[in-house]
Amino acid sequence: MNRQPLVRPLLAAAAIAAAVALAGCDTDGSTSAVSGRHMQPLSDRLLADIETRNMAKESPILVRIFKEESELEVWKEDKTGRFALLRTYPICRWSGELGPKIKQGDRQAPEGFYTITPGLMNPNSNYYLAINTGFPNAYDRANDRTGQFLMIHGDCSSAGCYAMTDEQIAEIYALARESFFGGQKSFQIQAYPFRMTPLNMAKHRNSPHVAFWKMLKQGYDHFEVTRAEPKVDVCEKHYVFDAETRAKFSPAEKCPAYRVPEQIASLVRDKQRRDDIQTAELITRGTPAVPARTGADGGMNRTFLSAVRSHGGPGATIRTAAGTIPPHVNPPAESPEGPTGSTFGLASSDSRQVQVASAGASSGGMGGFFSNLFGSKRESQSSESRAPAPQAAQTKPPAKAAGNAKPDAQPADSKKVAMARPQTSPARQEAPAVQDAKPAPSPNLLNGAAPTVPTGGFENRFGAWR
Repeated sequence: MNRQPLVRPLLAAAAIAAAVALAGCDTDGSTSAVSGRHMQPLSDRLLADIETRNMAKESPILVRIFKEESELEVWKEDKTGRFALLRTYPICRWSGELGPKIKQGDRQAPEGFYTITPGLMNPNSNYYLAINTGFPNAYDRANDRTGQFLMIHGDCSSAGCYAMTDEQIAEIYALARESFFGGQKSFQIQAYPFRMTPLNMAKHRNSPHVAFWKMLKQGYDHFEVTRAEPKVDVCEKHYVFDAETRAKFSPAEKCPAYRVPEQIASLVRDKQRRDDIQTAELITRGTPAVPARTGADGGMNRTFLSAVRSHGGPGATIRTAAGTIPPHVNPPAESPEGPTGSTFGLASSDSRQVQVASAGASSGGMGGFFSNLFGSKRESQSSESRAPAPQAAQTKPPAKAAGNAKPDAQPADSKKVAMARPQTSPARQEAPAVQDAKPAPSPNLLNGAAPTVPTGGFENRFGAWR
């Protein structure tokens, strides 16, 4: 019997799985890739939800992050070819204020549009698992923003990243992995200061970042009206969305002549016109402007904040429906406006055993097989060094978050970001990308690190096998 037809698919699958392990550097000498964390299967409950929503397990994903609400959304393409919301995860911790990351050490979590390739997936993170946002991207570099290793990761501790619980990042990581196995070459992360609604734009009208946020809102609106991943480019140091041109975009150079398909441009113009009218009406009716700076260091979704408070503060392991909060987590100080974040039904604020993806992975099965087969080939380009858990979490002033999301991987940016503006709008200056992760008040966000892909790594091998 000719076994070759059976052997080739097995070897191809093995190479892809090995590439996943090679994609991240062994930053702390841990054995997460060998233990199979990166190969945890999707839960039966999640698979049932995917099927109910007319999606395929391997279909493309897209991620949106909202700092003020502390929520991370995972969208997935359904069988109509449009993206639909699959999961909203409460973010456990992010650091800094609302606004982009400007420079290394400012504790800001990035805002903007980021392209995630397989090489930015780190299975060996000190923070359980991590996805590198790729900061700085083309826009960030054109605007002289500095910083690196800004991630979506576990451990619920942040110093410039979006920190989830270990259970959450395991599920998010698995969704991304399955989309790559299904043929998606990259997925987009859209990181926003808040949901770009007329009310929020009215409330934040006095922020020094308002011009940057209006530029981000263009990309937000493109996705809202099309439910398709917007094509992102950068020219004249600003984002351009869904632009069509025969010329090339250069991040710092003058924009070439381009056009946005009229069907998209018309929908975006109509939405922006409605939003502008509502924003003006809200301001006229006396909607108060919020302070540009609150004095708080980031945020935490209210579901987690409530759980910590109900246990008398940090210092104990707290299990909630959305995941485990480690004892070293230091919640953000309350701002004059009160704690930020919205309560989300997915995660109960009471103490319960987590129902999301299991944090443990068996050494057996396909994940264990691939890890054992290729574990020795992992290259250790360790750019992530875990920060020690805040020992003085309970004695530190609450205004200073003890979150310690550390560089996990290389912030390689594989794609240039571009956002198409409505044809009637002039190009807008793009604001600096945020470098530090802030604990937002909503579900799911990225806070991990992934290094540059070694020669022969996942990015290179994945393309070859395809």
